[in-house]
Amino acid sequence: MTEPYLLLWLEGPLQAWGHDSRFGRRDSLDFPTKSGVLGLLCCALGAGGEQRELLAELADLDMQLETHVPTGRDGNPQPRQPLLRDFHMVGSGYDDQDPWQNLLIPKKSDGGKPNGAGTKMTYRYYLQDMAFAVALQVPAARLEMFVAALREPVWDLYLGRKSCVPTEFVYQGHYATAQAALAAGAALAGDKRRAFAFRVLQGEHEGDEVLTLNDVPLQFGEHKQYRDRRVTLRHGTT
Repeated sequence: MTEPYLLLWLEGPLQAWGHDSRFGRRDSLDFPTKSGVLGLLCCALGAGGEQRELLAELADLDMQLETHVPTGRDGNPQPRQPLLRDFHMVGSGYDDQDPWQNLLIPKKSDGGKPNGAGTKMTYRYYLQDMAFAVALQVPAARLEMFVAALREPVWDLYLGRKSCVPTEFVYQGHYATAQAALAAGAALAGDKRRAFAFRVLQGEHEGDEVLTLNDVPLQFGEHKQYRDRRVTLRHGTT
């Protein structure tokens, strides 16, 4: 018996799927990462901490997705909007002698003051007006638990960053195969007047591009750990 697939619909004005962010530059991949999707699932469950056992069950299971963009009045796909860049200054203007204001100044992991000034500048990037149909394979024994959590999440669900709120119900059913799940996602996209843009398959397949992503979470919590995953980007419809 093969493991079933959840269909997750990730749609919102802004999404951010960090993959290779460094220091003050917080990039976003063009599509959801596996770590981001499993993090969303943990939010639905209210599962904090390392979650090593749960993540071990999900690490080797399949995840495929299709990207859908808005269409114009003529029904043709609209050009994708560029990444939105948001400039942040964190810790600016606070008095480190005031015990309450001091709490808002960035600190090192040991609680000490960072090198240089306390104010930190960051650039954060966001996808705009995108929708993703994600077919996530899950253990059959945990299917009912996951469905119940997605229908009534313990914690807020968000699309990569907490400022990215979904504008549609995330859970859109469960299916026996990834193909059936993505077909249902394509039907929903049609109802929303969205057009297919590209597909991301797990593993190496014949496609336009093969990428290595360090996005399979082995441990969440304070000391996160990940391993690599190969994915194939396919721009055709087959």
